[in-house]
Amino acid sequence: MISGANQDFGLLPRIINGSIAGISSTAATYPLDLIKTLMQNQSKVVGKPSYYKNILDCALKIFQSEGVRGMYRGCAVNAALITPEKTIKLVANDAFRQLLEAKDGSLPMHLQVLAGGCAGTCQIVVTTPMELLKIQRQMAKSNDSATSLNSRQLAMQLYREKGILGLYHGVGATFTRDVVFSMMYFPLFAYFNDKGKTPGSNQVPFYHSFASGIGAGAISAFLATSLDVIKTRLQTLENKKHYTGIVDCATKIMREESASAFFKGSLLRVMVRAPTFGILQMVYYLGIGEAMMDLKPLDSLSSRKETEEFK
Repeated sequence: MISGANQDFGLLPRIINGSIAGISSTAATYPLDLIKTLMQNQSKVVGKPSYYKNILDCALKIFQSEGVRGMYRGCAVNAALITPEKTIKLVANDAFRQLLEAKDGSLPMHLQVLAGGCAGTCQIVVTTPMELLKIQRQMAKSNDSATSLNSRQLAMQLYREKGILGLYHGVGATFTRDVVFSMMYFPLFAYFNDKGKTPGSNQVPFYHSFASGIGAGAISAFLATSLDVIKTRLQTLENKKHYTGIVDCATKIMREESASAFFKGSLLRVMVRAPTFGILQMVYYLGIGEAMMDLKPLDSLSSRKETEEFK
C-alpha cells in the first residue's frame, strides 16, 4: 500500500508507467534518431557534396554497411538511461503541476509553462550523459578518427580524463534545449489532451493521448530544432570544428553555413519526437502501473481546469 502523499499523487505507478513508456517509445523511434544525429552533424563545405544526400540516402548507407544492427548503433546506453530520463520528465511535470495548482484544480498558463520548465531542468542530470554517449556511438562509424570504444569504455575514459564533469560536456546546451522544449510541450499536450476527456470524467481515451502527444511533440520539436543542432554539434567530441560554447557554436554556424543550418534535420526531429511522445503519453496513461498495483487508473492531470487559460 502507498501511504501519505504518495497515495494521493500515485508516485510508484507513475514511475512504472514512465519506465515502460520510455523503453517503448525509444525502441520504436531510435533508427530515426540515429539518422537525425548524422544529418545534423554534417557541416556544409562549399564545393563538396554532403555525404548523406537525404534521409533515405542516409538510411540506405547505414543499412548497406552495417545492416539492421547499424540502425540501432548506440542504442544500448539510450535503453539503459531512457527509463530514468523519461520517468523523471513525466513524473516531475505531474508533480510540479499538482504543487502549483489552485484548490479548485485550475492552473494558469504561466504556471503550466513553469511546471514544464522545472521538469525539463530535473531531467538533465540523466539526459546530458545519455545524449553525450549516444551521440559518440552514433557517430562512431561516420568519423574516420572516431573511437571504437563502447559506451561503458567511453564513459570511463571521460571520467578518468575530466572527472564527473566530462560526462556533462554540453550540459548548458542540453539544459537550454530541454527546458525550452518542455515549456512548450507540456502545456500544449495538456490543452490537446483535455479535448478528449469523457464527459463527466477525468479519463481520456488512450488513442487521444497518443494523438495529443504527437501533435504537441511535433510543434515543440520543430520550434526547438535550432537548439538541438547546437547541442549535437557541441556534444560531438570527434567534431573537426572546435566550439567554445553555445554562442560561439551559433555564431560559426550562422557565418559558415547560413541560418538554414539551424533547422537542419528539422523534419527528422519532428519524425522522431512526434511518435516518441505520442507513444510515451499513450503508454503513460494506459494505467499499467495501476493495474500491477491494483489501484484506480491514473487521471490525466491535464483534464482539470488549468486548460481554461487557452480558451
